[in-house]
Amino acid sequence: MNRLPVHLSLRWRVALAFGLGALLFTGVFATVTWNLASEYMLRQRETSATLQAELNVRLVDASLRSGSEGLGDLLTGLSTDSESTVLLRRPEGWITSGRQVDPAQLPSDLRELARQGTPARQRLVVDRVPVLAVTHPVSSAGTAYVELFPLSQLDRVFRFISTVLAAGVALSALLGVALGAWASRRALRPLTELTAAASRVAGGDVTARLPEQGDPDLAPLAVTFNRTAEALENRVRRDARFAADVSHELRSPLTTMANAAEVLVRRRAEISGVAGRALDLLLGETGRFQRMVVDLLEISGDRDDGPSESVDLVDLVGHVVGVRSPTRRPVVEAADPAPIVQGDRRRLDRVVANLLDNADRYGGGPVRVAVLRRGGRARVEVDDAGPGVAEQYREVVFERFARGAESGRRGGDGGSGLGLALVAQHVRYHDGAVWVEDRPGGGARFVVELPEAPG
Repeated sequence: MNRLPVHLSLRWRVALAFGLGALLFTGVFATVTWNLASEYMLRQRETSATLQAELNVRLVDASLRSGSEGLGDLLTGLSTDSESTVLLRRPEGWITSGRQVDPAQLPSDLRELARQGTPARQRLVVDRVPVLAVTHPVSSAGTAYVELFPLSQLDRVFRFISTVLAAGVALSALLGVALGAWASRRALRPLTELTAAASRVAGGDVTARLPEQGDPDLAPLAVTFNRTAEALENRVRRDARFAADVSHELRSPLTTMANAAEVLVRRRAEISGVAGRALDLLLGETGRFQRMVVDLLEISGDRDDGPSESVDLVDLVGHVVGVRSPTRRPVVEAADPAPIVQGDRRRLDRVVANLLDNADRYGGGPVRVAVLRRGGRARVEVDDAGPGVAEQYREVVFERFARGAESGRRGGDGGSGLGLALVAQHVRYHDGAVWVEDRPGGGARFVVELPEAPG
């Protein structure tokens, strides 16, 4: 199974870039600081140990020249640190003072340098204790001097410094991510506002505008968007005005045609043959024309707020279903208590009526209407007995003049293609949502969700 690649958002990419930059910068700084500090402290320790060893060797030399009396006490006094060790090689063997260390544990090359009287320094670990071994020449023949200076305290200092530096690097990386998130949020705020405004325009609110920008880099974007939105709003208003004007102009001749058709209907029995069939076609198209003009007038009409009232959805649905023919009435399921919404009763009445008419024309008739409550929202479901709506048409059906597979059919029951567009428009007016899905057992289910009125 192929997995889609995971893409981080721009905000997170900017935040991580800040964090990575802070990590690299402080990491390099911490590394340089560590190297300089550790090298300096180690060099200081080596220098002090060498000077101390030279001083101790002079004392040992003086003691050996005076006949070695008190040499043991002198060596004991030289190894004041509990972890330090003084090793003196005499012809009769090694003398050890302080922390007892077997000379065999020392590297052979270090012991050879001490025997030869060659000054040397070497860091090593003896019995799990880090030490600095210093050799120094002794004037007495057959004598070698080795002193082990403990480095445990210096190691603890090194560990403390490394812990502080590592914690500082990690903290700076986290601060970098936080700073990047804050900076990206501020930098992308205009883009967020643009996205919100564009979404409102896409949802039908052509009055959406961007606020004026004081930033000279962002001001042209806001001006261009606002000009585009204003041009779109003017275009929509012109189109709506044109449709309304055309519809109004058509009403008078259409009324005359309808009246003439009614006269012909009353004398239909006297008209036969081709003239009769032509009259039937004319009557069907006239009825369809009337419905289209009415829908055009409503869909392009005044968008100002109408009267708002508390509407009992169960009562409204029951009224709409009740005025239908008894043979076309679906089963009604109602929640108790009934959901209450705030809005325009006429628009909501038209929403339910259009959904039922749509089920009649294209879905084999409505079989169930349910008024429910889901998560604080009122819900109206209209089920039909048709073949359902294919996936590719489930959004298209709510567009104007979209009639799907029926788009090429004409006749009295063909519809105008504006019914569901009116449903979507009225539902958006109430800040709701409408969609179509499959009905369990077959058919289509049109769902309308509206915010419930506050109790």
